[in-house]
Amino acid sequence: MNIDSLDSDIVTLFSQDPRMSVLEASRVLKVARATVQARLDKMQRAGVIAGWGPRLEPAELGYVVKAYCSLVIRQEIGHDAVAAALARIPEVLELHTVSGESDLLACVVARSNADLQRVLDEITGTNTVLRSSSVIVLNSHFDSRTLPLVQAAAGKPDAGPQG
Repeated sequence: MNIDSLDSDIVTLFSQDPRMSVLEASRVLKVARATVQARLDKMQRAGVIAGWGPRLEPAELGYVVKAYCSLVIRQEIGHDAVAAALARIPEVLELHTVSGESDLLACVVARSNADLQRVLDEITGTNTVLRSSSVIVLNSHFDSRTLPLVQAAAGKPDAGPQG
């Protein structure tokens, strides 16, 4: 989908204040309410806007350790079966098929380093993963940064490390 300057402004505004009403956004942007709503609907139908739910912070729920795990799977089982098994582990937040020496890359959270070991044991305990290699995140500088992509797609200059 082609994104123009107004689309970028709308997404930027709702990224900064997701609870803003469409009417308030139309006032801020100085365009008709129907225009803002139509643009939002169009971007949602196209998949540019993937959802409107709350963004949760795992650390505030007690999951203060974050790690990325490279996983080597049992090839005869297949990626979909492994994904289904790992989807049952709540601490597995993301799972991606990757190229390279491992088969999958998982983002996991845990309550402590010891709890991370429990999560890793649970992953390998599914009997779908042969081995894992993990790196623990020490500090996050920014996370899930997509707003600059919208601004770049609209041809806007770099707006810095925004959400």
